Amino acid sequence: MSRKKTILAVVADCNGEVFEHPGLLMAGGSGMSVRSPRLDELVPLPEGSRLFTIPGAPPVGFDRRSGQRRLLERLPAELGGGPAQAVSAFLTPAYTRTLLPAADYGRKKVQLPLWSYTAVGWCVEEERFYAAAVQVDRNTQWQPDHFDDRKLDPLVRQALRENPQNRLLEQLARCAVDYHCFAAKNLFFRRWEAPLPTSPACNSRCLGCISLQESDCCPASQERLTFVPSVEEICQIAIPHLERAPNAIVSFGQGCEGDPILQAGVICEAVREMRRRTSRGTINFNSNASIPEALDRLAGAGIDSVRISLNSVREPLYNAYYRPRGYAFADVLDSIGRAKKAGLFTMLNYLVFPGVTDQPEEIAMLIDLVKRTGIDMIQMRNLSIDPVQYWSAMGEPPEGIGMYEMMAKLKEEIPSLQYGYFNRTRETFYPEGFERDWPVCSENDFRK
Repeated sequence: MSRKKTILAVVADCNGEVFEHPGLLMAGGSGMSVRSPRLDELVPLPEGSRLFTIPGAPPVGFDRRSGQRRLLERLPAELGGGPAQAVSAFLTPAYTRTLLPAADYGRKKVQLPLWSYTAVGWCVEEERFYAAAVQVDRNTQWQPDHFDDRKLDPLVRQALRENPQNRLLEQLARCAVDYHCFAAKNLFFRRWEAPLPTSPACNSRCLGCISLQESDCCPASQERLTFVPSVEEICQIAIPHLERAPNAIVSFGQGCEGDPILQAGVICEAVREMRRRTSRGTINFNSNASIPEALDRLAGAGIDSVRISLNSVREPLYNAYYRPRGYAFADVLDSIGRAKKAGLFTMLNYLVFPGVTDQPEEIAMLIDLVKRTGIDMIQMRNLSIDPVQYWSAMGEPPEGIGMYEMMAKLKEEIPSLQYGYFNRTRETFYPEGFERDWPVCSENDFRK
């Protein structure tokens, strides 16, 4: 089958109506550098993804005839002739973006909300959208068609009636109904991975924190938990889920809280009670891993896996994003080593950003860290933040080699390393054939 693809730039008018531009080819951003996407950096726009505009930012593409880079300030007459806006995709889970939208971000007058911004184009031959992304996880449980709110509402009401005094359940009901958190919805659907937020406090001040922002310029996506649930409240939710749910996982460390490591004492007690009552299911702990001794205690209490958040393995870049209070980057690295020594399935919640994550220095240091510690999986999570804000905070580093190339290089160096996007049950920590499990979506898969 022919590999030829004509991918046009996708642009929008001031009302948000989206068009393919007939004379402009798609471009993408590696940091603030603009280039043409490579074939292995593109997939058909995954089902469940959404398109939205970047207000005030004119799109950039490449002239279809001359190949020259072109800033599109106004639409052609046949598309209305008004001011042009760049278009971004928000990818459905399981896909990692490879390029940012190409735009003149210096023209925008507002700080963009906390979403992950992905380049998108229109394939002429196939008459469908393409996104700059690669699939890194086959788990289909997180696809939007599994989360019908018409079925959810009566389940939430029933659970609240049955447990009227449980503050944690009230919090998760709000997360499910108001914030449309898929994990919280799973709890009420009695299946798969369910959340257990515990901590109203955090010892990081992340630039892209989705539950607490220091100013009004970039509102948080949701309100943070305001209390520490009791062991009884936690177990009242967790134990039935572990006992009965298919593919059961309960996870500490959620978007609606600070960091659970600050409540390690309560969590250890709750985990011991869970394991006293049932050996079924998987107990996962998502954290910044800032207190190494707490990881030892949690492993001793009975957690099965840990997912440690990083935006970079370079200390200056880590500090610029996480802005730690009362801990150091060395503590995080210590925790990674302790987790593996304790026998935990150890994952990185790697907050990736094209142009930063794929820089040669970052790749070399990440390879070294994985080899030294034995990290099992890297969850390639798209960092949700205004691209200009992040790029500036990172010190405007040099251009990366490409996200696909970065992932391929890691896999070549460390065949046992797994990529993913979601937490796994104990039974699927090491699936058969996992050393050959990337890319998940190959060129032949999406061009049949």
